[in-house]
Parts: sequence; structure tokens; C-alpha cells
Amino acid sequence: MASRPAGRSVKIGEDERTGWSSDRPRRGGASRPADLTTHCSILRPTDRLRYSPGSLLIVLAGDPAEREAFVERLIEERGALITTSRVHALLRGRVDEAELDERAEELMLAAAARRLEARETVVLGLDDLTPEGREPFVRLAASLRRPRHVILVEVPREKVDPDVLPDLNELRRALESGELGAEGIQTALRLGGGSASEVKRILFRPPPRDET
Repeated sequence: MASRPAGRSVKIGEDERTGWSSDRPRRGGASRPADLTTHCSILRPTDRLRYSPGSLLIVLAGDPAEREAFVERLIEERGALITTSRVHALLRGRVDEAELDERAEELMLAAAARRLEARETVVLGLDDLTPEGREPFVRLAASLRRPRHVILVEVPREKVDPDVLPDLNELRRALESGELGAEGIQTALRLGGGSASEVKRILFRPPPRDET
């Protein structure tokens, strides 16, 4: 009687013996979202802020009008600017008010995707100060291996809507502690007091050789 052929053994490395892999399908067929955790460097204010070309820069503030004034003053490439205020103005009157926020996010995400896929810079101004508001854009940039940065522009307390103050305080805490790295943010900068007005330029190009 012929003996059964011996099965081929496969050696499994120690790092492959885990009980869970983020690449494995979860129950119900859904995949676990990729872990975006990275080191987040806390930057210091300077008169010139320099980022890599093709970056995602998210600018946040407790007052949308102050944020808009900040980016309008400092961003030379107008096509890079994608802000909640601009998109709301574009859509208002064309879609139902109840759908405005959802449609605005869809449009902003599509516009950001087009630019980031082309390795072009995106400067994103968001009214939503929560991690959930940033997450789709940060995840998009991370999937395309584009740098991710945050600037928080501080404004006088009387200009901050009391409804957003808890989210603003949590953002400050996470930024100062470096916890934005858990969201996939690679650098963060808080511009408080007069430091925002001292910024003269935001550049998206490598430094000249004499600065390296």
C-alpha cells in the first residue's frame, strides 16, 4: 500500500504569528482602516514657514474669518486653497441647507484628491476642529504618501463661538502634547498672540542652497 506523500512544511517567522493583521478582512467583510500613527514635530513660529511641495497643510482657527484672512494673506498659489467657507459659498442656494455640510465635504475631498494625486500642494481651511473633520483628508494624503501638516491660528477669545470652544481646547491640548501624530499629522504649529501677524510667507518649495 502506497504511503501518503509527506506535506511540505512552511516555516512561519516570529513576526508572522500574530493573531490579528490589519490587512485581514474584519467580520462582515470590512477592512480595518490603516493605522496613520506617526511622529509629530512641534514647530516654532518663524517669519517664513517652509513646507515640501505637494504637502497637505490644514489651517485651523476658532474663527473662520480670521483663518480666511490668514491664508489669503500668506498663500501665493490661490489654486491650492480649499476652504469650508469658500465651498459653502459656492454651494449655498444650489443644494438644500440640510445637505450643505455633507456636499461641501465631498467636493473638498474630491478637489484635494485631484491635487494630491498630481503631487500638488493643498492648503485646507476647515471650520470643523474635531479629529473626525480632519480624518478623511489626512487619510487621503497618507495613502498617497504626501506630507501632512497642521497650523492652529489663535484668535481673541471673544471671536470664538462658544459651541466650538471645547473642540478648540482639545485641539490645543493634542497639538501641544504631540498627540496629533496619532492622526497621521507630521508637523504642527500653534500661532498665538502676535506670532500669526509676524509670519510673512508660507512657502512650498525646498530651501535655497545657502539656507541648507
